[in-house]
Amino acid sequence: MAASLGFPRFGDKQNSPQFEDYLGQLLEERDRIGLTEAIRQIDALMITVEPSHSVAYVAELCVMTPYHYLVTLESESHFTHILRIDMSAPDLLVREVKDPNVRGIFRSLNEVYPIGAVKPNSRYMGEVLRVTDPHAVVDMQKARDIRFFNQDQIRKLELPGNMAVVKPSPYTHNIVAYWERPESDVRVYALGWSSIRDDMQAAYEGAKATQKKLGIDELLLPIDHLATRIYSQNREAAILEYLTLSSYYYWGSYDIADQNSSTNVTKSVHFANELESPAKVFTAANHPYFMNHLLTESPTEAFVRNFGPRLHHIAVAVKDGETEAQANIDYVVASLRDCGQKFLLDVIGSKEAGLKQIFSSASEYSSLIVEYVQRFGGFQGFFTKDNVAELTHAAGVEESLRALQKEAQA
Repeated sequence: MAASLGFPRFGDKQNSPQFEDYLGQLLEERDRIGLTEAIRQIDALMITVEPSHSVAYVAELCVMTPYHYLVTLESESHFTHILRIDMSAPDLLVREVKDPNVRGIFRSLNEVYPIGAVKPNSRYMGEVLRVTDPHAVVDMQKARDIRFFNQDQIRKLELPGNMAVVKPSPYTHNIVAYWERPESDVRVYALGWSSIRDDMQAAYEGAKATQKKLGIDELLLPIDHLATRIYSQNREAAILEYLTLSSYYYWGSYDIADQNSSTNVTKSVHFANELESPAKVFTAANHPYFMNHLLTESPTEAFVRNFGPRLHHIAVAVKDGETEAQANIDYVVASLRDCGQKFLLDVIGSKEAGLKQIFSSASEYSSLIVEYVQRFGGFQGFFTKDNVAELTHAAGVEESLRALQKEAQA
């Protein structure tokens, strides 16, 4: 039986006694009833974009990541473009609504936030988790008061019909879906008519030609982690909720005091290698926005107030080693910059510290940032506090500028 409480704890952030108590109770129960064993890895990530933005976004992803365009699934009101590396890493499902006026629950999660409303159909939706017995998992989760979309709602939302989908979290606004897939089976999504679109294939081939020309195609690895930003008061609840929905464990939290923020990490019980099932990170302010005039303003809280609780960045791992006498991450970033890709800062960290990282500018199409991370010599830590502080600050500067631009346009 899995032992979710048997992992070492890291970090210096102090949690409430209630959090620590509930953490133990939740994970012990999850192990005991068999949920931990039944819920396996993240099999897919779901992202939505505005109408006509998917070709450009897929091309962007295929230059900046190791993903490949596989196929397009067309339903009545959506295109869903499937991107894949291999069966050891999660797929990306890029979902595009055909009619910009179509309304629904996922759009409404954007529209109440000033910058989120600018692109109401663009957001990260959530993860698909592979399970060994979906009916048992759904029954156990319903007994824990987890709420699911019914099959009629799934049809109306045009989500894959072979999944059980949890309703959006009140803390992260993300969904989690469960589906059954034997480990040896290829992922197949029950969603519409299948085709390889000429425009998408041409964009994909052009992107991969660029990637190869830059010499970065062999240096990019799968996703290392997914980072969600949430309101300060929801930090502990969001972590506990995700541990309830998944088979992840609590790795620990670090306080980034000079950014009035904390970074909180959960990892898979079953997969020690994040490239097989990415870590889930939750970033939250230490204090709510109305304390800003008394304390240090938090870029994390400002982001959530402008965009809503949502995924902030996808971190792509970079192969350890050097290319042309540079660390691979420096070579990747310099090559992409020469192509016109913008970044929020220079590469930070060092080989001596064991880790280098950088944030790209946010995508025009999804609002998501791509982070690159290179670990040196088998470095086991997740990040350094100095790196996180610099990344948080840089992202906050860009997001403040975007907010000012929005106000100027209003």
